[in-house]
Amino acid sequence: MRILVVGDGKVGHVLAEHLTREGHNVVIVDIDEEALQRSEDTLDVMCIRGNGANAKTLIDAGAQKADIIIAATASDETNMLCCLVAKRLGTQYAIARIRDPEYNESLNLLRHELDIDMAINPERATAQEISRLLRFPFANNIESFARGRVEMVEFRAQEHDAVVGRPLREIAAKVHGIPQVLYAAVERDGSVIIPGGDFVIEPGDRVHVAADVVTITEYFRFLGKNSLRVKDVMILGGGRIGYYLAKMIAPMGVHVSLIEINEKKANRLSEALPDVNVIYGDGTDQELLEQEGLTQMDAFIALCDRDEENLMTGLFAARQGVPKVVVKNNRVAYADIISSMGLDSIVSPKSITCAHILRYVRARVNGGGTKIEKLYRLMDGKAEALEFVARPNDSYIGVPLRELHKRPNTLVAVIVRAGRVIVPFGNDHIEAGDNVVIIACESGIGDLNEVIRK
Repeated sequence: MRILVVGDGKVGHVLAEHLTREGHNVVIVDIDEEALQRSEDTLDVMCIRGNGANAKTLIDAGAQKADIIIAATASDETNMLCCLVAKRLGTQYAIARIRDPEYNESLNLLRHELDIDMAINPERATAQEISRLLRFPFANNIESFARGRVEMVEFRAQEHDAVVGRPLREIAAKVHGIPQVLYAAVERDGSVIIPGGDFVIEPGDRVHVAADVVTITEYFRFLGKNSLRVKDVMILGGGRIGYYLAKMIAPMGVHVSLIEINEKKANRLSEALPDVNVIYGDGTDQELLEQEGLTQMDAFIALCDRDEENLMTGLFAARQGVPKVVVKNNRVAYADIISSMGLDSIVSPKSITCAHILRYVRARVNGGGTKIEKLYRLMDGKAEALEFVARPNDSYIGVPLRELHKRPNTLVAVIVRAGRVIVPFGNDHIEAGDNVVIIACESGIGDLNEVIRK
């Protein structure tokens, strides 16, 4: 596919990198010559210098023949105008990054009037991710599939856990009463493993398990990991993510303290969030954090602009005994370092945005195949979880899984049929209309037929 990426910033560059790796013809448009030169040097893309909202620039970039335009500049207005002009020139689909909270209330109207097929708000999507982590504080990461019927939860295995030190196939027989879940993926020493029956979980492993909501809840209750309830939360940073997050969780009965270093912004937040305790001060000051009751908090969320500040304050909160610490980090190179320091809950607006857009692109690419319903990047992008809906005429329909050819380093994790969640074994099969969740240790998969076939 021919894809135009307008805006060569963090998100635009990462998207272009992934899209070229998946074989797309990518053109990047930006006014910054230095950024374009970096992309030309490191990526197999064409670069056009100019304003992406200018029709002539878009024509030079080939908008009249493009399949998708992704507008990811720093300006919401420019992004919306880019999409409108590109669609008028002939581009089939338009994706816009729209971040300003002022546009959030009228987003559906804007999409309709400006002919935008998909709008993504990175900060709001990140706040939603964090709010889910706060509802399940024992988990490092949580993804939901099949309209919330299935959850995939990541946790770090500890020495006393009942599942540690046993082959997976023996757990159900030797650990009496443990709910049956699927062990979907394990990260150990930076490598991702799709575990088989002989695999043994070790302390320190990052383990992904999947099951229906009730079973997954019972599983973690059996392991003794879901005893914490988050009632008091401290948020460091009153940017857009902090604003959206406080607005989401305060109505749930959570007491929220939000620290903001900019006095004018702190005053605006205090007016906009009457149920939130907004504190004007430097959240990196350990004395201030202690004065505001850090040690009594159930969760601490570090959302500063600088990843280094989030790392340091997050580590301090963890050392002070805060049970749940979440840090924002956009630098992939830092992820393993942060995890090795004991901070497992890391959120990246850039990664969340890219995952949403890549899912949409892959669904458009494979118009005649089994379209992707959901896509999540797991373990810092080392693996992906994808949800498909099975089609009636595909070759795998009705065939036991053990008789199908399966793509290496992939796993059929869950099948949802008429609301019933199935953790599949070799004798199970897929029927038309089933929601099928797969795990893959690679990117670029866009069709269920690429994973299993007769």
